[in-house]
Amino acid sequence: MLGHTQGQKNLSREQKQAIGLLSIGTFLEYFDLMLYVHMAVLLNKIFFSPDNPYSVKILSAFAYCSTFVFRPFGALLFGWIGDKIGRKPVILIATFLMACTCIGMAILPSYAEIGFAATVLVTLFRAIQGISSATEVVGAQLYITEMVKPPMQYPAVASTTIFSTFGTLAALSIATIVTSGNLNWRYAFLFGAFVAVTGMMARTTLKETPDFIDAKRRIKLSLEKTGVDSKQIENNSVVKEKTNFRTFISYFAIQCTGPVWAYFSYFYCGNILTEDFGYSPAEVIKHNFYLAIGDVMGCILMTYLSYKIYPLKILRVAFYGLIIFFCVSPILVPNLTPKSLMLIQFYFIMFAPGYFPATAIFYKHFPVFKRFTHTSFIFAISRALMFVITSFGLAYLTQHFNYWGILMIMIPVTICYYLSLRHFENLEKNAVH
Repeated sequence: MLGHTQGQKNLSREQKQAIGLLSIGTFLEYFDLMLYVHMAVLLNKIFFSPDNPYSVKILSAFAYCSTFVFRPFGALLFGWIGDKIGRKPVILIATFLMACTCIGMAILPSYAEIGFAATVLVTLFRAIQGISSATEVVGAQLYITEMVKPPMQYPAVASTTIFSTFGTLAALSIATIVTSGNLNWRYAFLFGAFVAVTGMMARTTLKETPDFIDAKRRIKLSLEKTGVDSKQIENNSVVKEKTNFRTFISYFAIQCTGPVWAYFSYFYCGNILTEDFGYSPAEVIKHNFYLAIGDVMGCILMTYLSYKIYPLKILRVAFYGLIIFFCVSPILVPNLTPKSLMLIQFYFIMFAPGYFPATAIFYKHFPVFKRFTHTSFIFAISRALMFVITSFGLAYLTQHFNYWGILMIMIPVTICYYLSLRHFENLEKNAVH
């Protein structure tokens, strides 16, 4: 299936408005989330004790990891709200939480002013930002998935990823300006808070998704026909429908790829630039800024292609490209230069296989009343698990096995990805027939 010959080809005015509001929110979430990550070299000196360098490393690492570690708990809570009450309330709550953390970060006193309380509060804000960002991006993608029909559905959902990368690019831009000059970093978080509050007010105009409303309607009709008490709604077949276990595991395996490629591209390769080529922190930030530009361009290209080419076919081609990279990497990696390293980073950021731009296809194979809980939990747990495995695993394996240590993580992840992609391809074929 190289193209789409039928289905929704244009967006209605209401759909365009909803996608615009959701995209702005996604931009904000990733701007605020990544702003701290890329300014950590500066902010860690402000919110952690300057007297003990070792404790600074430990506490700053915990502040970073808290962004991902607490995501699964938030995914279960807000996923439950999204499946029980609706998609819209969760989106509003996520925007509100991010606005609160932005304001908190902007006015938070330094360690010199309030001591260890500053460390505790900045860690708490990071945890809330992680929970909010996971809820936001899944909520926005689900909302669009259930509001728009294929083939327009694919680029519409993919557009949220464009804006999340724009958010990362904007955060890097601010980090570059602040670390290169003498501007007050607090203004960046105040800007984020302003956009969050404005976005939250605008998002109150959103309506509930058609899929969710239709599922509720079918339950109501079923109860009316059978004369069953509405209190027994939990026993309805629509509500009790379970997620296929293989689908759950397959989607988890597909989501596990993103953290591996992202950590390798931005953080591990950043260490190579620092240790092997003598880059300063400011130079690494500038280098990553160029990568973020490439990431945005890659997302725009993939989003466009998803309207012309069936998204699962795009992912299969990307998989073949990764296999080619594995074959030539023994020649490329031992002879790295800053330019060749950037090309490798560009490749992984722009074209390494993952869930994008086929997100909408994966979501559709989860039951409506389990969809938010299960997909957001998988999104959160895969990142919490894989960022820990990748960060510590690469450090250990490359220390003992050099370049081959990288492949010890990448190859098993790629094999699981391929098997999982085949599962969804079979589900799509069965759905057609």
